[in-house]
Amino acid sequence: MRVKKAVIPAAGLGTRFLPATKAMAKEMLPIVDKPTIQFIVEEALKSGIEDILIVTGKAKRPIEDHFDSNIELEMNLQEKGKTDLLKLVEETTDVNLHFIRQSHPKGLGHAVLQARAFVGNEPFVVMLGDDLMEDRVPLTKQLMNDYEQTHASTIAVMRVPEKETSKYGIINPGEEVSKGLFNVKNFVEKPKPEEAPSNLAIIGRYLLTPEIFDVLATQKPGAGNEIQLTDAIDTLNKTQRVFAQEFSGKRYDVGDKFGFMTTSIEYGLKHPEIKDKLHDYIIALGKELSGQNKTKK
Repeated sequence: MRVKKAVIPAAGLGTRFLPATKAMAKEMLPIVDKPTIQFIVEEALKSGIEDILIVTGKAKRPIEDHFDSNIELEMNLQEKGKTDLLKLVEETTDVNLHFIRQSHPKGLGHAVLQARAFVGNEPFVVMLGDDLMEDRVPLTKQLMNDYEQTHASTIAVMRVPEKETSKYGIINPGEEVSKGLFNVKNFVEKPKPEEAPSNLAIIGRYLLTPEIFDVLATQKPGAGNEIQLTDAIDTLNKTQRVFAQEFSGKRYDVGDKFGFMTTSIEYGLKHPEIKDKLHDYIIALGKELSGQNKTKK
C-alpha cells in the first residue's frame, strides 16, 4: 500500500520561545520570510504525500489561517501587479490540509493518536516541526522508498555526540540490512550517555504502520509523565519489524533559540534578496568584534 498521508503534530506550547509564543504559534515563527511549518508541508508535498493532518492546540489558529485563502490580500497584490508575491501567497493555499485539536497536552504519542480516524488502516508518516531536513531526496521520501522494500515501520535517525544522547530517543541497532538501514533491537527514550546503546538518535521523521495506534491507545505515560511515541514504537517492535534509516543530509534544529538563530542565518545566506547584504554584514561584524577583543587585550 502506497504511503499517502502525513501527520504533523503542532500542539506544543512553545515555552522555549516565550514571550514570543504567548499569543503566537511557535510553528509560525519565520525563517527569514517563511514559517517553519511551511518547510515541513513543502517537504511532504515534494515527497508525494497527498493528505496532511496538522494536530493543533490552543493559540494555533494562525496555522490554519496561513494555509487558507486571503481574498483581500490576493486581490490587492493582483491589482498592483505584484505577481511574484501573489504566487508566493497562492502556494500556501493549494494544499489538501486537515486539522484536529489535541485538547490536552499529553505528549507526542497522544498527539499522534489523535490522527487515528484520519489515517485509517494505512501506513503514514509523522513529521515534527522542530527539524528542518535538507537533502537531494527529501528525508520523508527516503523513508517512503524504504517502505516500498520492507513494508515495515522505518524511523529516521542521525548520529549525535555521545554526551547529547539524553536529549533524544536512541536506537539499539541490529544488523545493517542495506546501506544506512538498520534492524532495530530496541528503543530507549533519552538515556544517560553511559547507558545509551548507541549514538543513533531519532530525529523528526517517522514512517509508521497503523498498528501503532493500538499500542498508543494503551500506552502508559513515560518520560515527563507523557505518552511517548518512542516507547510505543519500542512496543511495536516486539511484534513486527521496525527499521531505522540513518540520515546523511543536513538537519536544522529550530526547537530552541540558538538552533533557530543559526538556521535563520544559514537560510538568509541562501536567500536571493538578502544573501549578499547579510554576508557583508557578517564579515563586517566579525572584524568589529575582533577589533574589540584586541582592544580589551
